[in-house]
Amino acid sequence: MDSMPVNCDALDSLVLDFAQSERLLDDSPSSDSYQSRLLIRQIRRFLEDGEVDRAIDLLRFHVPAILDDHRILFRLQKQRFIELLRKGTAKDHDSAMECLRVVLAPCALDAYPEAYEEFKHVLLTLIYDKEDKSSPVANEWSERRRFDLAGSLSSILRAQLHAHDPLLSMTLRYLISIHKVFCIHQDIVSPISDITDRFLFEDRDPPIVPHESSYEAPPFEEVDVQALVHAAELTRQDAIDSLRFAKGDLFQAFQNELCRMKLNVLMLDELVREYCVYRGIVDSITTSLSDCTSQNEPYGTNGSSNCEVSGNTVRKEDARESNADLISSQNNDVEMRSAYDTTETPGDCSTSDINHQVKYCRRLRRSRSHATGQRRRKRWRGRIESFEATPDLDSTNLNVQKLACSVHSSRETPDEEQVSKSNSIFDNVNDMEDHKYEIILEMMELANKGMIAEVVEEVNALDPEFFVQNPVLLFQLKQVEFLKLVNVGNHAMALRVASTHLGPLAAKNDSLLKPLKETLLALLKPNEDVMTKGLSLLATSLQVAMSRRFGIEEPQLMKIMRATLHTHNEWFKLQMCKDRFEEFLKINILKELDAPVPSNGTFKTQADNETNGSSQISSSSSKITDYGSSPTQVASNESAFDENAILKVMEFLALPRSDAIHLLTQYDGNAETVIQQIFA
Repeated sequence: MDSMPVNCDALDSLVLDFAQSERLLDDSPSSDSYQSRLLIRQIRRFLEDGEVDRAIDLLRFHVPAILDDHRILFRLQKQRFIELLRKGTAKDHDSAMECLRVVLAPCALDAYPEAYEEFKHVLLTLIYDKEDKSSPVANEWSERRRFDLAGSLSSILRAQLHAHDPLLSMTLRYLISIHKVFCIHQDIVSPISDITDRFLFEDRDPPIVPHESSYEAPPFEEVDVQALVHAAELTRQDAIDSLRFAKGDLFQAFQNELCRMKLNVLMLDELVREYCVYRGIVDSITTSLSDCTSQNEPYGTNGSSNCEVSGNTVRKEDARESNADLISSQNNDVEMRSAYDTTETPGDCSTSDINHQVKYCRRLRRSRSHATGQRRRKRWRGRIESFEATPDLDSTNLNVQKLACSVHSSRETPDEEQVSKSNSIFDNVNDMEDHKYEIILEMMELANKGMIAEVVEEVNALDPEFFVQNPVLLFQLKQVEFLKLVNVGNHAMALRVASTHLGPLAAKNDSLLKPLKETLLALLKPNEDVMTKGLSLLATSLQVAMSRRFGIEEPQLMKIMRATLHTHNEWFKLQMCKDRFEEFLKINILKELDAPVPSNGTFKTQADNETNGSSQISSSSSKITDYGSSPTQVASNESAFDENAILKVMEFLALPRSDAIHLLTQYDGNAETVIQQIFA
């Protein structure tokens, strides 16, 4: 499957917003939205654990208006009655009977039409044992009821408190869900399934049912209904209910539906942390083994509750397994790095090379500190959730331990000599890794500022073979240097750069001759925009190439984005329409790329020279043209038909947009004829 470049500046912004919104960084402010999300997560945990009393106390203290809705109150009290019976003690049985008489029975009279029948049905739990799987109330005893109630209430609270998840979380849910649908539709294997299957789960929270009758005629535009149907994979009736709950606000309904999708929050945190370190947003700090051995509590105690995973106990176990996979991969990565730094491999830097790089990096930072300024990086705080409940409740303090520590917590504590030796190796490896990041980020910063001559000089000093293996990247850098000189009127020096670097590179690579000619045209008509537009993309390409050279893995988040943005484009080409939600989720900005050179031909050559598809410039010129355009531009048939005709066929036949358009093509765009022929 192809992938496409990503606007990393836009992705940086989304990632930083997520990290700050979820208070994963030390300087993150605590917003009202964050506190509301924290409250919702705490209520959810209580309900999933069967502690309905504590959930009701939280609601009564923080959101009392929610309990004025007798529909919600009835469902809570019914679950409370079940949980009291489940405990099985005489005291709890008396409390259950009191709940039945004092709260549940009166509430059943006016909660909703079916409530009283449900009340009578739940009385059967008094005579049928919870272990009896064949009883008529086996579903009432099922723990699944806890998770369904927790999910429904979470959705209601999210909408009422305006506490939707950060944009990055919703964007990833949407892109990955489209990616999965596209792969199934096209019968292809996803290259990122090993990540996405552990990240986004198949089950969702129950849909929100509004107060009004589900069969009432919807006062909504059909175009909105169909947009929500296909974006959130809903039935038409569910889309109507969702719009009704959101009072007709399409984007509010869309957010509600996205947040129903369950994801592994801890895994998302790790993806974000990895990306932040790679991009220089946060410091590269790794927990030492001594810190890990001081932790005695198993990670699973609190860790699983931090995943938005509900449905059953098995799903929680799946989340723990996902965390274990992440931990294992981290430790394997440490071992690989250790091996890399102590043995020389073809095409990689040896330990002596690293020492040279460390010394050079120190000199480089000293010499450049005044010219470029020191990048102020944030410190990673991690997900540390503490929420104070009511004064008469114990406050719940969930401290999520660092993933690297959990592996060692269940092992025997090594002796002091082993710990000291391990720490020394671990710290040396991390020190080398940190210096690698510093070198790469320094080069990226210089490239972003257009200091191309300095970049080339210093990269050559670091690794004389680097540009030998990346000639197209050198060509691109020298193009920018040439254009910069032309724009300041230094034509003589510009021609020297062209004859010394651009000409010889093009002579060795025929595909560079055309961009070379177009670059030379700048001598006649300088254009500063051409030089500056693509600096960020070029800097990112430099970062990717240097990271690969230094043995640093590309962040998984970047891999996910490249693959899912590509399938997003392809999916909406098939649908022959523009995605109504891509601007809302900033997907359009993630796709906006400005080429660093006048010609797209260079990108083709760059892609051909990539060995594992991890460059930000990885597509042919024709594909870049497609990516820069709206999917509607390739939907040549769409303009031939009236939008109402398309929607009518989609609605009556329950078809995707593309299928409806193909049918209209066969019958001259007449929706009535299409419907008659299908039902004839």
